[in-house]
Amino acid sequence: MASGVGRSASVLRAFVSNFSLRTLSNEHFLSGLRCVSCLHKRGYSTPAPTVRAQYGGRHTVTLMAGDGVGPELMGHVKQVFRYAGVPVDFEEIRLDREHNDSEAFRQALLAVKRNGTALKGSVETGIDSPTGSLNAQLRTELDLFASVIKVQSIPGVQTRHDNIDVVIIRENTEGEYSNLEHENVPGVVESLKIITAAKSTRIARYAFNYAVEHGRKKVTAVHKANIMKLGDGLFLECCRKVSEEFPQIEFESMIIDNCSMQMVSRPQQFDVMVLPNLYGNIVGNIAAGLTGGQGVVPGMNIGENYAIFESGTRNSGRSIAGKDIANPAAMLLASADLLEHIGLKSHSELIRDAVIKVIVEDKIHTPDLGGQATTVQVVQAVIGHVREKTKQWYSHVH
Repeated sequence: MASGVGRSASVLRAFVSNFSLRTLSNEHFLSGLRCVSCLHKRGYSTPAPTVRAQYGGRHTVTLMAGDGVGPELMGHVKQVFRYAGVPVDFEEIRLDREHNDSEAFRQALLAVKRNGTALKGSVETGIDSPTGSLNAQLRTELDLFASVIKVQSIPGVQTRHDNIDVVIIRENTEGEYSNLEHENVPGVVESLKIITAAKSTRIARYAFNYAVEHGRKKVTAVHKANIMKLGDGLFLECCRKVSEEFPQIEFESMIIDNCSMQMVSRPQQFDVMVLPNLYGNIVGNIAAGLTGGQGVVPGMNIGENYAIFESGTRNSGRSIAGKDIANPAAMLLASADLLEHIGLKSHSELIRDAVIKVIVEDKIHTPDLGGQATTVQVVQAVIGHVREKTKQWYSHVH
């Protein structure tokens, strides 16, 4: 029994380390609670945002709940923030199926530009929607060129594969999502895929810089250049040229259909992946499914000036809305990533640590992870860990 406990403890320590969960020092934690405004130093691969709408040590963040389970999950995020003493005020903007006209989109765009960062639920786009995807339009208008999804195996969550640790970096602003389609004659539609050297080079350099800064060893460029020789050929060539600037990082390329098979059969071979828009969307969802699904994988959309944080798979979860069974982990982890991005690292680590403890140690799981816990029960457990940690530090002060 003792050896089993020891092994479990070592696995947990390794997992926590992968999430960069270091023990909070008294100084760091209290500085976070006192809302000291000092931006976390970040490398080239994560452009530092201009911090806007900040007053009295507090930050204003745009909140777009979106559709499906988004509104209920955002309510839980706000509750956790209150207990964690997070110095953030939300500017709430309606952008969803009922509020999707040009004025609603304009207000959302202005709010993100005003505040610099946003926490967002998925906005549903119907197949017959005349507006197209508002999610994609937001990313394009704000030039959020890099979608970053970190997918890791979670101790205690049963999945087909173990020891998965891959970062999927997706070009976010062109490719098949350029929203350029037209019907030449009835029954004949042209859908344009845009690939440019400038944006392909930018995302490739982001991926390699990310690998260097996070101690990664390999970058895999995913493409279909054997068929789309000009478009995907350009993307691949840009990746190859950038790889020459990083001789310490192994570079490989892989065709998308083979990549999909390799991802479900031997995902441990991947480290950092860089992909055009559509391929990144598909591979990201496959990878999330291998490690627990949409409820546990956060995602971020990064640009030079703005950033939006959301669940990694961008699924609204409409079928489970209002049933109190949605897994809040992904949105809470996304909110922790947001806090780190704006310089509130102590609060970020506090929330992230609490979420991981609930999943790994407490094993309080919603149905998507094979458990029977409700959303509220998971959130209350997270809050319990947050309160315990804050009490420990306050007791040291007094």
